[in-house]
Amino acid sequence: MSTERGSWIVITSDRDIIAHAWSSGSIPISSEDFLKAISKSQTEENITYEKDEDDYLKPKKKGNPRRLSKKEKAIRQTLSKL
Repeated sequence: MSTERGSWIVITSDRDIIAHAWSSGSIPISSEDFLKAISKSQTEENITYEKDEDDYLKPKKKGNPRRLSKKEKAIRQTLSKL
């Protein structure tokens, strides 16, 4: 990996590589999470939504009230960019 911090996204399931990626400032993503994110983004592209003003749904409360760790935030942010 290069010496530039935070410039790489590492996709792996190897724990040693994950530990090295965190220590070098890169963001490791597990291969399972990456596969889920890619398949989810492909299925969302194929879905079309119809707007109907009569059918209003109340917004649901989202998220866990507990704070995520910095690593978990970085992983989620990176996956959302894919």
